[in-house]
Amino acid sequence: MTQRVNYMQQSPEFFKKLMELSNAEQGSSIEESILHLVHIRASQMNGCAFCLDMHVKQAKIHGERELRLYHVAIWRESTLFDPRERAALAWTEILTKLPEHGVPDEVYNRVREQFSEKEISDLTFSVMAINAWNRVNVAFQMTPGTADSAFGLTKAGLN
Repeated sequence: MTQRVNYMQQSPEFFKKLMELSNAEQGSSIEESILHLVHIRASQMNGCAFCLDMHVKQAKIHGERELRLYHVAIWRESTLFDPRERAALAWTEILTKLPEHGVPDEVYNRVREQFSEKEISDLTFSVMAINAWNRVNVAFQMTPGTADSAFGLTKAGLN
C-alpha cells in the first residue's frame, strides 16, 4: 500500500486542529484504558490499519493485557470486560455506524447507567476524534507502523 496524499503537509491547519482534539482527550473524564478500547474498536470497524496498529501499541505500552486486546473484536462474548467498558464499546459501535433511526434508547440507557453526562459527552468526542482519524488515514492509505518512532511506539515490542 502506498500513501496517496500527505495530509499533514497538504492541510497543516486541519491536521493541527484534529491533533488538538485528540490531545484534549488526555484531560477528559474518561480513563485512559477505556479510551484505548474505544480507539481500537472504532479502528477495527472502520478498517483503519494505521490507527489499529498505533492504538494497540499504545494500549500495550500503557499496560493493557494482550488477551484483552485480542478480545476487543469479540467484546460481547468475552468475559474480560466490565460493564463500564462494555457500555463504552457499545457507544463506540453505535456512533461509528450510526443506524438510520439514530441511537436506540436501549444503548443510551446502558451508557447512562455507567457514565455521567459529562463522561458521555467526553466519550462521544473521543469516538468522533478516532472516527475522523480513521477516515483520513483510510482515505490516504497511511502505512501501519510508519509513525512508530515519532510516537514512541517501538517500546511496545510488537514489531
